[in-house]
Amino acid sequence: MSTATTPSSTVELDELGKFFTITARRIDAGDIAPQMFSGAIDAAWHTLVADPAAHEAFTLRHAGRKLAHAESAGSGFISWVSAYEEAYGPLPEAWFTDANGTVNTEALARYRDTGQVWAEWDCSPTGGDGDDVAPAASYL
Repeated sequence: MSTATTPSSTVELDELGKFFTITARRIDAGDIAPQMFSGAIDAAWHTLVADPAAHEAFTLRHAGRKLAHAESAGSGFISWVSAYEEAYGPLPEAWFTDANGTVNTEALARYRDTGQVWAEWDCSPTGGDGDDVAPAASYL
């Protein structure tokens, strides 16, 4: 079951900033870049990418480096959630919201019950020139 919500670009951009911070930490640790599984947060990212100067400033502020948006489809366990929770607490509803503002209440409830996220994604951050670490697809 899903419910519609009103998208809040402030929340989505705040979450995108946190996502970029987690990205930088993972890349620095030699891990793969995290998977972007939220349609709502990805939509905010696409809006930001449309203004290259603003996108670069945003990634520098949150990740300390340039990051690019790369197509990278897959599905599976979202392994970076524990790092997010250590830094910021539980994932908010925005992570379970699609680009149209509809919350996947089943996925959100499953996360709240288990602390785990299993999802599909179609993109991920990479280094500034777009050729750095991207997660490999892992199919269920």
